[in-house]
Amino acid sequence: MLLIYCPYCREERSELEFRNCGDAHIVRPSDISAISDEAFEEFFFLRDNPKGLIFERWRHMHGCGRFFNAARDTVSDKFVQTYKAGEPKPDIDATVVTNAPVETYEATEGDAR
Repeated sequence: MLLIYCPYCREERSELEFRNCGDAHIVRPSDISAISDEAFEEFFFLRDNPKGLIFERWRHMHGCGRFFNAARDTVSDKFVQTYKAGEPKPDIDATVVTNAPVETYEATEGDAR
C-alpha cells in the first residue's frame, strides 16, 4: 500500500483516501461550450503516458477534500514530491528519479521477520 503525503493535512495517509484527477499544469479551456468536438476530445481523453516522472493532480477524498499536485515516478510508483494546488511545478531532475531502484515485494520478501 502506498502512503501519500497531503500538503494540506501535513501527514502521510493511505492511498485509499486519495483519488487521481489526471494531469497537473494543463491549460483548461476558458469556455468549454465554445470548443470543437475534436478539441473537447483532445482535452478530456488524450493524454501523454510517459515512462518516468509525471506531474498529476490528486484529491484527498477522505480527508481534507482538497486538490493538490504530485510528482510521481511511473516506473517505481513512488511519490517524489507533493505540493499545494496553484504552486509552480518544482524543478526535479527526472534522470535521478527514473534511475532509482524499484522496490518490490519480491525484493524485500527476504527481510520479513
